[in-house]
Amino acid sequence: MSQAFILVYLLPHPCLGVFCKMGVSSGYSLPVWMVMVVCAVTFVALLYTETLSSLSSGSFLRLNSCPKKKDDENDSRGIKNEAADDRFEFDPSECSVTNGKWVFNSSFKPLYSDESCPHLDRQVACVTNGRPDSDYRFWEWQLEDCVLPRFDPKRALHKIRGKRLMFVGDSLQRGQWQSFVCLVESVIPQNQKSMRRGRSHSVFKIKQYNATVEFYWAPFLVESNSDLHIIGDPKQRILRVDSVEKHARNWHNVDILVFNTYVWWMSGLKIKSLWGSFANGEEGFEELDAPVAYRIGLKTWANWVDSNVNPKKTRVFFTTMSPTHMRRADWSKKDGIRCYNETKPILKKQYWGSGSDQRIMKVVSSVVEKMKVAVTFINVTQLSEHRIDAHTSVYTEVQGSVLTAEEKAEPLHYADCIHWCLPGVPDTWNQLFLAYL
Repeated sequence: MSQAFILVYLLPHPCLGVFCKMGVSSGYSLPVWMVMVVCAVTFVALLYTETLSSLSSGSFLRLNSCPKKKDDENDSRGIKNEAADDRFEFDPSECSVTNGKWVFNSSFKPLYSDESCPHLDRQVACVTNGRPDSDYRFWEWQLEDCVLPRFDPKRALHKIRGKRLMFVGDSLQRGQWQSFVCLVESVIPQNQKSMRRGRSHSVFKIKQYNATVEFYWAPFLVESNSDLHIIGDPKQRILRVDSVEKHARNWHNVDILVFNTYVWWMSGLKIKSLWGSFANGEEGFEELDAPVAYRIGLKTWANWVDSNVNPKKTRVFFTTMSPTHMRRADWSKKDGIRCYNETKPILKKQYWGSGSDQRIMKVVSSVVEKMKVAVTFINVTQLSEHRIDAHTSVYTEVQGSVLTAEEKAEPLHYADCIHWCLPGVPDTWNQLFLAYL
């Protein structure tokens, strides 16, 4: 008995070709149009069953890879499974750095420790200050759709060869600067590196690469009466929201600028804001809502960048706000105090607490999008939100002195849930920074 087949090739599915084959024998035949209809319906059904996650990341145009079973990658603790990884290579224009999760990797070895890197402030050297647990150092930020490359010190040094790299901002930005220095310094010969620390301007010099990694202290970016001689009472601080020049004269001829300002603006509901020079006295200030003062100050900074930065010679980055973790109720814990004694991240996806002010995020976004000079965001806020376990807590110093045993026993007064242990979360910030760089 003779038999013929009609073979219809529809379209390549991301994982397999979809074919439709209908038998036609001498005793039974189907019209070709009916075969085509059946095949089309089958193909639509296959498309419908695809997970919608691929659409959310814009990857629906990439039909050359199969979606992973993300739920099988890690065990209940979040420990990494070294199975085949078919996520895409990191592309800054396409990868979302906020869409990810923290994964515990016991085999991960930090590139430095607070004992091995001589450039860490005692404030962030948690192990030296007596922190007994170490798991907080072995969590990695894993993106859902892309592979975030590990920090490669030699690659980083190659990127800054012949350049000045400067971090500008507050003590959290100083932590990112110290992290970057410690990440690269171990591969530099001892006679090829030097450090000069100053009250406002510090410089790590790399002779071998004719490069510097610098930090400039400007907690508000704009000028204030608390820039050098820090005023402890936020109510006594006054900002010149229209002036940045005293700081900005140190930013000229820098090849890579990384700015940050946030936490100092959040010390109260109102900010005393002054127009004009402090030389004319500190009278005449106006108390503005913090987000309003922040917008004015950030516009002052943005105007300076647009007027003074040549984008053909200088790249500008902005590190988004680093969250604080002061309210345990944010992560549904009634007992305990702030971040004290927390030893694991919050694994809930897209967790957001009260320590990150979304109004400020909107201000930054609205100001930067109107700038003439391109500014690249290093978006550290979402990934840092999860890390209630990684703050210095009571393993820190206050006014130059490491907390005593008695002070450590009073976390309500002494637990620092603003700054981060090093090595720690700021290393991931620099991992993102290098990926963009």
